[in-house]
Amino acid sequence: MQDRARCKTGIDVLDNELNGGLPVGSTVLISGGSGVGKTTLSMEFLTNGTKIGEKGVFFTASEPVSKLKRHQGTYDHFDEKLIKEGKLSIIDIWSISDRLGLNPEMYDAEEANILFEVIRDITKELGAKRLIIDSITSLCYRLQKSDMIRDFIFKLGSSLAAMQCTTVLTSEVPPHVFRYSQYDIEEFIADGIIYLGDIERTGDLIRTLQIIKMRGTSHGRTKFVLNMSSKNGIELSPMLKSNI
Repeated sequence: MQDRARCKTGIDVLDNELNGGLPVGSTVLISGGSGVGKTTLSMEFLTNGTKIGEKGVFFTASEPVSKLKRHQGTYDHFDEKLIKEGKLSIIDIWSISDRLGLNPEMYDAEEANILFEVIRDITKELGAKRLIIDSITSLCYRLQKSDMIRDFIFKLGSSLAAMQCTTVLTSEVPPHVFRYSQYDIEEFIADGIIYLGDIERTGDLIRTLQIIKMRGTSHGRTKFVLNMSSKNGIELSPMLKSNI
């Protein structure tokens, strides 16, 4: 398999499983139910990028910017100085949509294309090499039609790949349902899927992480126990070596 440039997540165990990191320019789906750590993993991916000079942009479609910063502020890896220094940008995607005068309930093809162009242009203007949309599920709700969802994600991924920008889309799935996206389209367009789940053990819910697919690289498929530490951020340990 041809070696590709890597976008390191900065989470050592995950980078080892990915044979060095995410392939640069790929579009990766981080899927899972509520509370499994999708937003935290995504934000740590961005903040770790700033340590090696890669700017990041986080488009939030699930919670207000102020709430997101408050929640992520409980982790040592997140520092609002990164925003003041222009290394990290957090943007409310619905505020953009409202300012553009787009339909607040459902986009037509023209409106979807306008939003795509704005996201692309902002990313280019910022010089971002890492981009998050949290969540693509919320955005797809306004796209609705399968062909529009497919076209939006494909165009976004292709245009950002041309800028050597690596894209992470969080995907919300219902609890206790084995699927990777709400609309059963997103996972087929994405280059990779990292699935976060829950396992119940002795009355506790244990978070887990597993790489399902990743085009352009060999990768492990080990299921890991995922812990979120305020000091260390995302911590991963193989289930067979854990004490659960």
